[in-house]
Amino acid sequence: MTQQFKTHISSEHHLLDLHLGETIAYRDLIFLLVKKNFTMNYKQTILGPLWALVNPLLTTIVFTIIFGNLAQLAAIDIAGDYVIPKFLFYMSGNICWNFFSMILKATSRTFLDNRQTMGKVYYPRLVAPLAEALSRLISFGIQFAMFAAFWLYYLLRGGTSIRLSPAILLIPLLILQMMILSMGLGIIVSSVTTKYRDLAMLVDFGLNLWRYGCPIAYGLLLVPQKYIRLYMLNPVTPILTTFRYAVFGFGYFDLTYYAVSWIIALSVFFLGLILFSRIERTFMDTI
Repeated sequence: MTQQFKTHISSEHHLLDLHLGETIAYRDLIFLLVKKNFTMNYKQTILGPLWALVNPLLTTIVFTIIFGNLAQLAAIDIAGDYVIPKFLFYMSGNICWNFFSMILKATSRTFLDNRQTMGKVYYPRLVAPLAEALSRLISFGIQFAMFAAFWLYYLLRGGTSIRLSPAILLIPLLILQMMILSMGLGIIVSSVTTKYRDLAMLVDFGLNLWRYGCPIAYGLLLVPQKYIRLYMLNPVTPILTTFRYAVFGFGYFDLTYYAVSWIIALSVFFLGLILFSRIERTFMDTI
């Protein structure tokens, strides 16, 4: 059977021409890059993918000792006679934040890390950050499996307020939201750093500050009520509180704040796509 191919090359570019269909057509390349990115992260290591567990596990232990035991910070989001293991509380926040921050950091260097390949071979540029995000999804899956094991242990042991509820079905939606928000921010940073490299230096610093502006080392109950509206405008905060509400079966969930968080995530992602699409045409001249 004779195959006919039609390729149209044009200098015209529209604002909403985001090449999404073309990106999907390159799904085989995306899967190859996901495999490459994941294996490169753990190449020539003894533990291999188990290293994905080290960061959240050690961080959770430190948070439990310092913030939970020494500082005695509230490790709960709502007032009430609830019992929740501090270790599990901190781990839930850490695995979510690691997932979010790793995607943001990886995608924020899309043009810088791939400039040699992009300068020689054509493919939809959005393939690179998408592959980075999906490779981090595999690491998150490993971390979530560890969290699920501890969650099951505390559930079977009893003595806590943890329960299985229909809210657990929100988890896939929350994972998707974290990917959309972090990718949007990452590709915005990546686009701007083609001209201003200073922003790349500020990513780690900014994420460290942002981390402590989220209810990870402490519960939402610790935030003064007069600041709660402003605090919930942080798009990561409703994700974290809703994630804990889903896995623990109780906690803080406000549909309005969660909807606003989705609006922010989608707006940032759409803005990032537009900026990324504009920059990709000329980034080789400035990078």
